[in-house]
Amino acid sequence: MASFTATSSFVPATNLSNANSLKAGTSPSSLTFHRTLPRFQITCAAKPETVKKVCDIVKKQLALPEDSSVTGDSKFAALGADSLDTVEIVMGLEEEFGISVEEESAQSITTVQEAADMIDQLLDSKSA
Repeated sequence: MASFTATSSFVPATNLSNANSLKAGTSPSSLTFHRTLPRFQITCAAKPETVKKVCDIVKKQLALPEDSSVTGDSKFAALGADSLDTVEIVMGLEEEFGISVEEESAQSITTVQEAADMIDQLLDSKSA
């Protein structure tokens, strides 16, 4: 499921660096505003069962206690994972889901949610 939001703003085209030089009752004729292009934020939400599996794999790979809290927002570094742990997590995910993760993608994963989103995207493209 993908969603996006767009925001736009207006920015002055000219900076009034010498506003004190204006005479009372006059306005700057060179002050114009240009609308900036909208900024889009795209969010992909992985299936809850994918997030749960990723949480379980992360707990197992990091040997975390069963009662430890691992959620989609959990950052690997905050859970105590170093770069080698992260590689092992990705290898566990590849094995569990039958996918292959490119090295660049693997290096950009920092949270459980990012991993789950990437897995769902790979599975969707694999079945298409």
